[in-house]
Amino acid sequence: MTVPPILYHYFRLPLPYVQTLALQERIHRIQLALRPAHKDILLLLQHRPVYTAGRRQTEDSTRDERNRLTKIGADFVTATRGGQLTYHGPGQIVGYPLLDLSRYVPTMGARDYVCRMQKMLQLHLKEAHGIEHAPSEHTGVFLDSKTKIASIGVQVRHRLTSHGFAYNVTPEPVAWFDRIVACGLDDVKAGCIAKAKNTQVNIEDEIPGLVNAFGRMYERDIVPIQLEQEGELGEAILEMEQEAERMGEWPHAPLS
Repeated sequence: MTVPPILYHYFRLPLPYVQTLALQERIHRIQLALRPAHKDILLLLQHRPVYTAGRRQTEDSTRDERNRLTKIGADFVTATRGGQLTYHGPGQIVGYPLLDLSRYVPTMGARDYVCRMQKMLQLHLKEAHGIEHAPSEHTGVFLDSKTKIASIGVQVRHRLTSHGFAYNVTPEPVAWFDRIVACGLDDVKAGCIAKAKNTQVNIEDEIPGLVNAFGRMYERDIVPIQLEQEGELGEAILEMEQEAERMGEWPHAPLS
């Protein structure tokens, strides 16, 4: 049986995290209801400023951080992904692949899925910017042993994936990252493409290369979604676009 293409959509305005999490859950339910005729989706976006804790972190362990970080203007959410405290916001591309791993023969395991995601980001970094990643024992992509440019945190339920990766492009996320110990790594700081190349980098220019690398690494055709042709799925994504427009301006990076 021919594997259908992955449909992707890029949101041009930063999205609120909680509503985007709800969108992932809605798509997950649609996929389950329509299986095996469901669609695989890749959502590419930026978030409004938000710190997220991993699902294994308790409310007691994050209470002080929540209080401190919301005072500087960011949201704070406990997510359903793996991993620890991290940041998402403008200047950073977030990718949420919503894929059915059982479409691979044999079924792709979670370890292979994450490994391909890491290699996809490393491939894009090299092809689009001529930057070689630095090897690390930690999940994610590093520019050197102490500078992390991309993070990965996923969830797999019923062989359907959610959450995904975050990739720093402009300097804006770095100031927010400087307020926390990201991913539990005390001696690691956030980096970005713009600082690594000492030049301005446009977020939207990154999208075609990421899409291409994603399709190659997961061995799938990948095409833009036609929202008006996808029923409830298209409606859900369009509603998220409209929500981003309604919310307007977002908080900018702290000064220090």
